[in-house]
Amino acid sequence: MATGPKLDGAGNVKIVTIHEAQAILQRCHGIVEGMALDVKNSRPIAGRVQQLKRAATPLIGKLKGQFGMIADVVVAMLLSATRGGGDAQKVRGMREGIASVRTQLEIAEAKVLEKHAIDDHKEKAEASAD
Repeated sequence: MATGPKLDGAGNVKIVTIHEAQAILQRCHGIVEGMALDVKNSRPIAGRVQQLKRAATPLIGKLKGQFGMIADVVVAMLLSATRGGGDAQKVRGMREGIASVRTQLEIAEAKVLEKHAIDDHKEKAEASAD
């Protein structure tokens, strides 16, 4: 398996946070798609909304420290899921929210890799200069 660029300590912590958040987001996406099936088959989605809230709460906590703006998008998605309105509109909004968070996590990952990459040649030159 190919390894990515070497990162400094802060970069490693951020990448681990992003990867853990992506795993939690995948679980949330599964719940939202289950809601979509329930809407299609004219079943209530109230139980799955509570399931989504329980699954997404750790995601908010994980992102809040380093990626607060992305955490705010997850909070907004959960708020819209618990408001009144038609189930189809709720599912559409949650799908858009999941897609938005996924995109933002991918962008954040690219920025972390760009900002926190360690240049091996520069490090070796500094070590040989000493």
